[in-house]
Amino acid sequence: MTTLSLAAAQTILSTALDHCRKGGFKPMAVVVLDGRGAIKVAAAEDGTSLKRGEVAHGKAYGALSLGMGSRSLFKRAKEQAFFISAVSHVVGGALVPVPGGVLIRDTEGAVIGAVGISGDTSENDEAAAAAGITAAGFVPDPGSD
Repeated sequence: MTTLSLAAAQTILSTALDHCRKGGFKPMAVVVLDGRGAIKVAAAEDGTSLKRGEVAHGKAYGALSLGMGSRSLFKRAKEQAFFISAVSHVVGGALVPVPGGVLIRDTEGAVIGAVGISGDTSENDEAAAAAGITAAGFVPDPGSD
């Protein structure tokens, strides 16, 4: 199985932020986790609100914890609110079930990490994460509607 190197995580981070700047997005926070859930890289742009980093982490950590992109978690939150509430408690509150938490899959489909981005619309957050993951040579998995 492929592992997520620091260099690849840095590529994801820098490309995601570049995507945000080219798109004119609001200031962003980005967190890249490896397959264990450990932070590989994280950054918050000047002007982000105080807790954006924690929101970005919660998107990535929630996706990684349940093995599905946060778009799928968003759908489950609407359909099974009690389940998402319980899981949020189990993971210590580090679960943000809205789009912007994208699993990183290697070319064989194995999950090797996750990216969480927060600061603009959920759709823009998710698109920036996908751009970074793709630039690093991996496959983004945002979940499904």
